[in-house]
Amino acid sequence: MKYRHEWKHEINYADLLTLRLRLSAVMKRDEHAIGGIYRIRSLYFDNLSDKALREKIDGVNIREKFRIRYYNGDASFIVLEKKSKINGLCAKESCRITEDEAQKIVGGNLGWMPGSGRPLCLELYSKMCSQGLRPKTIVDYTRDPFIYGPGNVRVTIDYNIRTGAFRTDFLNPETLTLPAGESPIILEVKWDDYLPDIIRDAVTIPGRRVSAFSKYEQCRIYG
Repeated sequence: MKYRHEWKHEINYADLLTLRLRLSAVMKRDEHAIGGIYRIRSLYFDNLSDKALREKIDGVNIREKFRIRYYNGDASFIVLEKKSKINGLCAKESCRITEDEAQKIVGGNLGWMPGSGRPLCLELYSKMCSQGLRPKTIVDYTRDPFIYGPGNVRVTIDYNIRTGAFRTDFLNPETLTLPAGESPIILEVKWDDYLPDIIRDAVTIPGRRVSAFSKYEQCRIYG
């Protein structure tokens, strides 16, 4: 598992327009995006004591969170992901799951997971049993993704963040989500061993500070 550097910046709409122009000049759009964007729906997990949420708020140095995610309303491609953070560096593990498997997890039908042959499914199963992890809330947002080969750089701009509040039926396209308060637009920059100067210059906006913003934390504002 490779850990990567990550910057997050809270920006405004004028910044977003500026960045789209800059980044389009030096980076490629993610080829899997539709019309240059993703519409992302995730279902995050936590336990009764809100372990993942509390560790984020408290700034715990070593932490992790699990989520299930799909893109642009296409439930034929669903991924289970674990995002880990150590000393400010981030890593992500993922595996494909089917729509039926995702629905079983949401419904608490876990019997298939130990024999799935996928280590990440087994790890989630173990922590659902030992830590009480359960689906907690839906997180919806729109993403502009850009990629750059040298340094394995990925730059994304996330906006229109919405929360399912207490809803977990994330496979239902009719599920109502709400604006997650006064959510900012988030610029994220991720890279491996080095960040090329051309990208560093392109994402630099005077007066914008590095942020520890969490979409999951923001989407828990209603409980």
